[in-house]
Amino acid sequence: MTSAPDPPIPAGREQPALGPRRLLVIHNPVAGRRRRRRFRAVLQRLEALGCGVALRETTGPGDATRLAREADPADGDALVAAGGDGTINEIVNGLVSDGRPARLPLGILPLGTSNVLAAEIGLSSDPAAVARTIAGGRACNVSLGRISGVTGGTRAFVLMAGAGVDAHAVADVDPALKRRFGPAAYVWAALRQAWRSGSVTYRAVIDGAPHEAASLIVANASRYGGPFVVARAARIDEPVFQVCLFGRGGLLPLACYAGAVILGQLHRVPSVRMVPATRVRIDGPAGDPLQGDGDILAHLPADIEIVPDALTLLVPPDGRYGRK
Repeated sequence: MTSAPDPPIPAGREQPALGPRRLLVIHNPVAGRRRRRRFRAVLQRLEALGCGVALRETTGPGDATRLAREADPADGDALVAAGGDGTINEIVNGLVSDGRPARLPLGILPLGTSNVLAAEIGLSSDPAAVARTIAGGRACNVSLGRISGVTGGTRAFVLMAGAGVDAHAVADVDPALKRRFGPAAYVWAALRQAWRSGSVTYRAVIDGAPHEAASLIVANASRYGGPFVVARAARIDEPVFQVCLFGRGGLLPLACYAGAVILGQLHRVPSVRMVPATRVRIDGPAGDPLQGDGDILAHLPADIEIVPDALTLLVPPDGRYGRK
């Protein structure tokens, strides 16, 4: 299989690398055995690199957001999210809960099912590589998406927000299948949704211009579902989304789209359009789920806007966002 090449790297967005750090690490102690081994291996390497490590363990839903909100720059130089993209999202929402840019840089210790953000920044699961990035990687300013849903309040996302088949797949995925089969569980949930759903049209007002689609993804990053490229032009360090509009619904079009994503050729499918945006209003069946970073964050109708330079992310110096 081949994937689409990364677009060129714009100059001037990266910040200089920093030295050894005092780290506040937020993690879920109930992770599986293999993930616990990787977690311990990274911590050992961080300490060997001269970093001070203070652990903050979660005990239930919402803890990661609360711990990130309470993190004090006087207690550490950076916050580390140890978990998957959902955990990272919770921590990011704690960091930016007051509407201002995050007070601490964020490092990633990937322990999730898909680890899309890690794939986006070129961070492998190798403990030594993860520790080097957290301890001495480059600090890169990145944009976030902000969702205002029908229930009130706002939620931030790092990677993407989606309405339609992928949101219903996130809402309906079986947790046991997710633990056992990883991303394949979402594929199965999406196929079931496409099979049983009728013709649904979502209306999106993108920077004032109306559009319609069977499903759509508001992409802040190029990756989706792991290493797969959906929005080639999307970059987390640029203040613009790429809105991916899927023109056809149903099982056969979904299979076509999935195959194109796997082959890195989604941009060549005639019924798929990519529209740049800074603001998106999504309307559809009232109460339909809206997923963000792999979790349901809101329900339709919803407004989404880009928030430039909202977060500082520690990235590999030789990755997509760390090159000079």
